[in-house]
Amino acid sequence: MTLQVEDHGAVAVVRLDRAAKRNALDDATVLALEAYFSAVPEGVRAVVLDAEGEHFSAGLDLGELAERDAYEGLLHSRMWHRAFARIEHGGVPVVAVLKGAVVGGGLELACAAHIRVAEPSAFYALPEGSRGLFVGGGASVRVPKLIGVHRMADMMLTGRVLDADEGHALGLSQYRVEDGHGLDHALGLAKKIAGNSPVTNFAVLQALPRIAAADPEQGYLMESLMAAVASSSEEAQTRMREFLAGRGPKVAKK
Repeated sequence: MTLQVEDHGAVAVVRLDRAAKRNALDDATVLALEAYFSAVPEGVRAVVLDAEGEHFSAGLDLGELAERDAYEGLLHSRMWHRAFARIEHGGVPVVAVLKGAVVGGGLELACAAHIRVAEPSAFYALPEGSRGLFVGGGASVRVPKLIGVHRMADMMLTGRVLDADEGHALGLSQYRVEDGHGLDHALGLAKKIAGNSPVTNFAVLQALPRIAAADPEQGYLMESLMAAVASSSEEAQTRMREFLAGRGPKVAKK
């Protein structure tokens, strides 16, 4: 097996388990990710995506590139797109723990997660350009949304490597934690997320990206519809009554 799965109640930890290969992504691993996120077990409301060993993922296992014609290469890329779309557009929020190499396909996988927590050892690169290749796992869509087309072009044209602090400053991670604290921090975030209303989490995962990509007037309408659905749920009304009665959680400065 190339994936481990741990049960933490409403949170599951899905862990890449190819440490000897720096968690390079072979077809079996990508298909296992697709299978898990296509049928997340009932009761799991958030997932932490972790990796065994010192590296998140060094990218595509280059053994997977052997003897493919153009059409086979196209189908292989589309398989990665399908698998990672199950993560990004699936039913549960995903928090990724980034450490060591987050390179090539590893960066593509990380960018399919909704929240990324980076340790000091994390470094980011897109070495496909130096190998005569082009990204094929969704980087040309997801990475520019985070750091801009010009910065991605720099990484691919020059082989530039970003360290944990540079990547965090550019938006590749939302949280930058101390060495060895990534998993605990991600679990804390995931447990908080799992405590949200399922309707709210659905809206954030399914509606928010589409609203952001829509024409503003269409976006405003979708927002209104989603707000109406969320606020009409029994759970939302219960939470609001508790808040108004002084029993609900309040926003406080850390």
